[in-house]
Amino acid sequence: MAVRRKRKGLLLTLRRGIGLGLGLVGLWGIGMMTDRTDTTEYVLNWLHEPEMVVTFFAQQLHDKTQQDTELEGWGSILVKQSGILSQGLGLIQKTEPETEQQESTPPPIEEKNEEELAPLEQDNDDESKPQLQPPEELDQVKEMTSVGTSGAQAIEKNGVYLYNKTNRTFDASLFDYGTIALEQTEGPQILILHSHGSEAYSMNDGDLYQESDPYRTTDCTHNIVRVGEEMAAIFRQQGFEVIHDTNLYDYPSYNDSYVNSKAAVKKWLEKYPSIQIILDVHRDALAGSDGTIYKLVSEEQGQKVAQTMLVVGTNVGGANHPAWCDNLALAVALQEKLMADYETLARPIVLRNSSYNQQLSPGYLLVEVGGHGNTLTEAIQGGKLFAQSVGQALKSLMNGK
Repeated sequence: MAVRRKRKGLLLTLRRGIGLGLGLVGLWGIGMMTDRTDTTEYVLNWLHEPEMVVTFFAQQLHDKTQQDTELEGWGSILVKQSGILSQGLGLIQKTEPETEQQESTPPPIEEKNEEELAPLEQDNDDESKPQLQPPEELDQVKEMTSVGTSGAQAIEKNGVYLYNKTNRTFDASLFDYGTIALEQTEGPQILILHSHGSEAYSMNDGDLYQESDPYRTTDCTHNIVRVGEEMAAIFRQQGFEVIHDTNLYDYPSYNDSYVNSKAAVKKWLEKYPSIQIILDVHRDALAGSDGTIYKLVSEEQGQKVAQTMLVVGTNVGGANHPAWCDNLALAVALQEKLMADYETLARPIVLRNSSYNQQLSPGYLLVEVGGHGNTLTEAIQGGKLFAQSVGQALKSLMNGK
């Protein structure tokens, strides 16, 4: 066995030597057939680009089947005598861990074509502040109930629909990649916060507030923070220890919202490592090009309540979030419980390019409660039902059921 390895190593060294020799002969041949002055200048410029040299020689100097990037024998001596090859080898060693990390990302992804991307242009992705205006007439506010339907952006498995709003293509195997690892802990288990805490609802039901912007207010008794507090109360009734962060991270600067909330979540996690579930609670905004405002409603327990929606961030937009499928796995488990408890309370899960800080914890999700066409009362009732169902699901998951 040792003789075979030695012979294999000798052949590998010989192959590398022949490859380098042929490469150098090729460069010499170019010089013989063209103007030497121009060729010399070109080759010298080319050799000062380590990436180019790596591309040319990597197959001969580095065996990708090896577990390390160390060269031995003749190859090592040759590289050490050349500053440019040494630098090139360094580039190979530097980039390999990133390549391994990319390969370990589970979901297969493909670029979407232009036709699939077109609907994204009018989608509210929370990246920019929506310019909302009140309706000119009351009949411009229309009720709608969002349910899962097939289409170019829809992925479905066992009745759970996911709308892929990223610029990558996934299939139903996406549902199988993530894992859920929750357990009972001493101390706070749930953190509720609001990256866009000033988001508010329609005043059509007489719930009046002082606007900071259309459909926004810093009065936390009338904005999404109020909904978060009602949700926290339900979780506490179920026996959870809950932290409700009522800070307005979108005021006065909307563009810094997620930067501000990220810093806050890091501090909360450092102070309370027991936190396993983080819910960033928002309200959505849906408006048609004709000015129509859509209110998202579900008929539950004899009353109209605001629909809710789970939003899962990814690393498609470039964030360092390799384990986003774990967040998705949790969202799917919660969605299954919501669908079992309430017929149409939960809108389909949405998958987006941005991470929304969810890389900080595998139990981190964004929750949309209603839209700006809903009333605060509808949002509170929808949020309560959501918390009641999700709390039961979390208890089962923490108990390993």
